[in-house]
Amino acid sequence: MRSWNIRLALVHESTAEDVPATIFEKATYKLHPTFGDRETQVIKRPPFKIQEEGWGEFDLRIIVTGVDKGGDHELSHDLNFQQERYEAEHKITFKNPKPNLLEKLKESGPVGGEENGVKSKRGDESAKKRKRPEKGVDMEKLADSLQRLGEEDLLQVVEMIHNNKTAETYTKNEVEQGEFHVDLYTLPDNLVRMLWEFCVEKLGS
Repeated sequence: MRSWNIRLALVHESTAEDVPATIFEKATYKLHPTFGDRETQVIKRPPFKIQEEGWGEFDLRIIVTGVDKGGDHELSHDLNFQQERYEAEHKITFKNPKPNLLEKLKESGPVGGEENGVKSKRGDESAKKRKRPEKGVDMEKLADSLQRLGEEDLLQVVEMIHNNKTAETYTKNEVEQGEFHVDLYTLPDNLVRMLWEFCVEKLGS
């Protein structure tokens, strides 16, 4: 019988040091069915440590739930006993994180709208835009509508953003993963209006 434990932490982008995983409100561990009534365990406080014992090795599922409606994200961990201690890194992407989650993400390194950990000169102005979105545009509804567009429509959206973005616009293109990220609150008002009207045309009001 072997005793084992797992804990979760963030890795700071610059220092590579562990940072408390406060971006999650809970972690749900899905163990092997042989654990019986302990097969599913929910831990609600960092470092979300689970302590168990057993003989076999198996693929462990971990579902982490982001704070501030950050959604569920599933990780797959190869539980084995080849080493006394080992680490596994997983990448998680949050789409349009809300303010509270965004602040917690900054604890592990720069995020959208920041470079090298230093806020942009127009940081205060961007914050004001978050509080006062472009008149007539529901920013959360816009974000949801963009995610519901088809592939061809999304390609048009990316082109629109590239053609109309400003120096303050934050975008990130991950070609290998086939993902394009944009902070809607850093877009100029005219581009926000263009995207809104495009979504209304394609999806309806």
